[in-house]
Amino acid sequence: MPVNTIDGELYSQLITAGAANLSIHEEEVNNLNVFPIPDGDTGSNMLLTMNGGKNAIIQEANISKAAQVIASGMLLGARGNSGVILSQFFDGISAGFADLTTADVAQFGIACREGVKHAYEAVMTPVEGTILTVVKDATEYACSIKADSILDFIENFIAEAKLSLERTPNLLPVLKKAGVVDSGGAGLIYIMEGMKQFLKGETISTANKEDLTKSQHGGSFGSQTKGIDLNKFTSDSILEFGYCTELLLRLQNAKCDVENFSVETIKEYLGTIGDSIVAFKTGSIIKIHVHTKTPGKVFDFCQQYGEFLTVKVENMSLQHNNLDEDEFAKPKKDNKKDAKKYGVVAVASGPGIQQMFRDHGADVVINGGQSMNPSAEDFIKAFKEANAETIFVFPNNGNVILAAKQAAKLFQDSKIEVIETKTIGQGYAGLTMLDTTSNDTQQILDDINMGIEGVDTYMVSHCVRDAEMDGKQLHAGDYIGFLDKKILVASSDRKKTAFQTVEGIDFTDHEVCILIRGIDSTSYEEEEVRNYLMLKHPGIEVYEVEGGQDIYSYIFIVE
Repeated sequence: MPVNTIDGELYSQLITAGAANLSIHEEEVNNLNVFPIPDGDTGSNMLLTMNGGKNAIIQEANISKAAQVIASGMLLGARGNSGVILSQFFDGISAGFADLTTADVAQFGIACREGVKHAYEAVMTPVEGTILTVVKDATEYACSIKADSILDFIENFIAEAKLSLERTPNLLPVLKKAGVVDSGGAGLIYIMEGMKQFLKGETISTANKEDLTKSQHGGSFGSQTKGIDLNKFTSDSILEFGYCTELLLRLQNAKCDVENFSVETIKEYLGTIGDSIVAFKTGSIIKIHVHTKTPGKVFDFCQQYGEFLTVKVENMSLQHNNLDEDEFAKPKKDNKKDAKKYGVVAVASGPGIQQMFRDHGADVVINGGQSMNPSAEDFIKAFKEANAETIFVFPNNGNVILAAKQAAKLFQDSKIEVIETKTIGQGYAGLTMLDTTSNDTQQILDDINMGIEGVDTYMVSHCVRDAEMDGKQLHAGDYIGFLDKKILVASSDRKKTAFQTVEGIDFTDHEVCILIRGIDSTSYEEEEVRNYLMLKHPGIEVYEVEGGQDIYSYIFIVE
C-alpha cells in the first residue's frame, strides 16, 4: 500500500536510510573534486552532517518534534559548505513541519520548499550550479507534479535532481573546466535514493561499514572520533582531566514547566562542577556537553527536570576530538565573570602551524582545515574554551567559513566575529595585525582586514588525477604549484616543482616570505628551497616553519 503520509518515526527512518546510502558512496562524492589535489571532502562532510541528525534521533511519532531534533543535530554536526547547506535544507523542512503531527504529500512538498529557502538564505551570495541549484530544481519539479505517495514525490525529486546535476557544469565554469559535476548535488541524490530504497522495502547494503552511530566519522553530537587507546589510563593512573559528558535530556511536565524552563538553570550548576559547557534547548529536549570529574552529579541534577534519551561519558585521558588535545589538557574556568574582553579562535592543520597561531595570540586552535573541516559544534566548543566577550574567528579555509558562521548564530554567550580568511596565509597575516589595546571592536576588525589585503599564499601539493587546467597537462602523481587555485607549474619532481613555484612568486609589493614545510618534505630539501628562494629574490626576509601539515608539501606565505 502506498505511503501517503509521513510521521516522526517514518521521517527518522528516511534520515537513517539516506545517511546509510550516502556512506556507501562517500568516496565517489569526495572524488568529484574540482581541484586535482587530495583535498576532496564533500562526501565526508555531508555524511558527518547527516550523522549529526541521525545520531540525534529519538523515539517520536510527532513529525514536527522529530524533525526539529534531527535538524538541530544536523546544524551542530554540519561542516563544509555543502554540509552547512544540507543542514539548512533539513532545518527548513523542520520549519515546514511546524505544528504538524503528520504530513501528507502536499505538506511534505511545502516543507521541502521551506528547506530550499533556508538553504539559499544560509549563503550570502548564492552560486548557481551547486547543491543549491539541484535542491531547488528538484523540489520545484516534485512539487509541480501531483504525487500520490511520498515515494512518488521522492522519485520525482530524484529524477529532476539528476537532470539538474548534469546541467551544473553549464552553470559553473569551474566544473566544466575540471570535467566534473557538482559534488554536493551528487551527495544529495545519494541521500534521496537511500530514502527511496527504504520506501520500496529494499535493503541498503553497508557491508564493510561500521554502524553509522559508531563510525570513524562521529558519534553523538556529530563529533569526529578516532581510535581509543585504553592503555592510556591504567590501574595506576590518576584522573586528571575528568570525563567528557554528553547527554540528551527530555524535560518532563511532571518535574518542571517545560515551556518556560531556562537552560541557564542547568548551565549555572554545571559551572560549579565542570567546564567546557555547551547546553542548548530545542523544544522539550536539552543537549548538554560538559567536562567534569563527577558525571554522576550531572545526572543527579539534570534528572530533577527530566529523563535521559542518550548518555555518553568518556575518560578524557583516552578521548580524541577535533580540538587540539593540548587545549583540552588545560581546563579553563567556565564562568562569565572571568571572561576576558577579546579572544581568538583559529583553524589550522599541522602542529607547527597550530603553534605558530598560538604564538601570535590564538587562544584556541581547532585541529582542521582542508579535507578535515571542523563542524559547527567544534566551533561552539572552541568559543566556550576561549571564554571571551568578543571572539575573533579565523577559519583559514573557504570551505570552513559557513560552519563558523553557523556556529556563531547558535552560540549566545559571546559576540562572534568571523573573519573570512580563506588561506593559512590570510589567517596568519590578519592575526599579526590583531591589536586589542584600543578596545574598539570595529577598529580591531579594520586592522585585521587591512592585514589580510595583499597577502598571497602559494602552495605545492601532488595531483590525484589526470587533468588539463590553466593550459597545463597534469598527470596523477605529479606535483603542482599554485596560487588561489591557479596552477602555475607542474612536474613529476617535488623539489623542481618547489623551485619553479619560487620562480613564479611575485615580490613586487612584498618583502617577507614564510616557508612552511609539510610532512612529506625533508629538512634538507627545505633548506635547498630556502636558498633558492633567497637566490631568486635577493633582499627578502625568509622565515622557516616546520608545519607538519599534510596535503601541502610547501606553503609560501608572502606579505
